[in-house]
Amino acid sequence: MQKRIDASTLDLKERLVSINRVAKVVKGGRNFRFSALMVVGDENGHVGVGMGKAAEIPEAVRKGVEDAKRHMIEVSLVGTSIPHAVEGKFGKGHVRMLPAEEGTGVIAGGPARAVLEMVGVKDIRTKSYGSNNPANCVKATMDGLTQLRTAEEIAKLRGKTVEEILG
Repeated sequence: MQKRIDASTLDLKERLVSINRVAKVVKGGRNFRFSALMVVGDENGHVGVGMGKAAEIPEAVRKGVEDAKRHMIEVSLVGTSIPHAVEGKFGKGHVRMLPAEEGTGVIAGGPARAVLEMVGVKDIRTKSYGSNNPANCVKATMDGLTQLRTAEEIAKLRGKTVEEILG
């Protein structure tokens, strides 16, 4: 379990990934509500994803941002890219992320791109498999990002030097 990140100390940006109109059929007709999938991040290794639902879109967005701030994670980055290749899974959504050289840019589909840009990754190649549902794609991306570790972190965990780890 990762330690909680205090969102109030970070300079966060928000991004709307998707809005979905949901209907509940009741005796008098249909009740429409909106669900908003939001991503917040400081573009410096911190990111959170949240879902908000309300009768009005702005209220759903506000709730989504609040939820995202409660579910922040810290991501290990190396320069402008990620330390190693990783695959995130959530439901039937799979997102494979590969480190890229400087100048490559963010090569990613819509939902994964939103998360990666909010983390602060500038160079990465991704491929999304399976579900193209934005919620599953975003959560699969987050799953992959939680698995990232730098050589320094692994060396510290094992009580070795970075040279011994890298061979």
